Amino acid sequence: MKYERLPNLTAVRFILATLVVTFHIHQFCHNRGFPFFDNLAILNKGTEAVYMFFSLSGFLIIRQLYREKAITSSIDLAKFFKRRALRILPLYYIVLLFGLFYYRFILPYFGFNYENNYNLIWGIFLSFTLFPNIFASYKPGGILEVLWSLGIEEQFYLLIAPLIYILPFKQIVRFLLFFTWVYFVLYFSDYFPFLKKYSMLFFYFSFSGICSIWAFNNKIKLQKFNTIVFIIFGLYFTTSIFKNSLTDFYYHLLSILLFGFTISILVEKPFMVLENRLLNYLGKISYGIYMFHAIMMQMVGFLYLKFKVPLKISSLNSILIFNFSVLFFTILAAHLSYKYIESYFLNLKKHS
Repeated sequence: MKYERLPNLTAVRFILATLVVTFHIHQFCHNRGFPFFDNLAILNKGTEAVYMFFSLSGFLIIRQLYREKAITSSIDLAKFFKRRALRILPLYYIVLLFGLFYYRFILPYFGFNYENNYNLIWGIFLSFTLFPNIFASYKPGGILEVLWSLGIEEQFYLLIAPLIYILPFKQIVRFLLFFTWVYFVLYFSDYFPFLKKYSMLFFYFSFSGICSIWAFNNKIKLQKFNTIVFIIFGLYFTTSIFKNSLTDFYYHLLSILLFGFTISILVEKPFMVLENRLLNYLGKISYGIYMFHAIMMQMVGFLYLKFKVPLKISSLNSILIFNFSVLFFTILAAHLSYKYIESYFLNLKKHS
């Protein structure tokens, strides 16, 4: 089935990836005693950016599944999971293997002993079977911990794709509404604590999927509300008003609604600022940006320690150089990965 490209979303991926990178940079610098700056609310929105990544993913993938069922009256699950594997797993396993080797062998070789609080066989089993969110609870190191979100995505699709395949076409939206509300309530209840412990935030995917189906069927038109939605969205990412005034339950409720509606507005028509070639390319390689940024932070941090950079320059220059270096080398690594590794598997994906 022909690929459907929706406007604006590719550039949004890069913006979200940048929020994640800058958020982790100042956390990394704080933990290692380097100068850092985190006084702007937008620099502390990396977690929310990942949540919106979940919403973007749900919007696109559930729309794809729904569209396939609308056209063919069925879903080719084997092809669906093959495409997911070709897109996600090659880079996932490369970073995973590097991370395991890095914390077990590379750091000790250079005199930095990292405390591994987990059984290696158990850690390998969890991460290779796509449960890195459980593995992350053992604090195995930043390179490995960032993989948690990939596990959440694949766990959700392993659950939801077969259900959409089985369900009668006309019942898909009703089921997703039911699933979203029930799962949301259970997530914040005391009955299934492992859902929250392992960050199994499936409701971001499912609600955004509902919005994508409504948009596909022209049952949701939010253009007349775009100003107010964008204002709330801007306040959400540039201030802490909602975070500080809402409970966790209502903050997540606001987040799933806001992300679903914002994405629905963005796909209605192209915005020139989001549709330029550079942003679109950076959005195309955003998966690599997310996957490699923790590695680049380690590399730049190692150089900072070796050459005692923070002691030789001002705090402002140290912050600027560290941030620029990590972003530059992360984008470079993502570009090379996309060109020489991911493109091969993406070509296989196109023909599957």
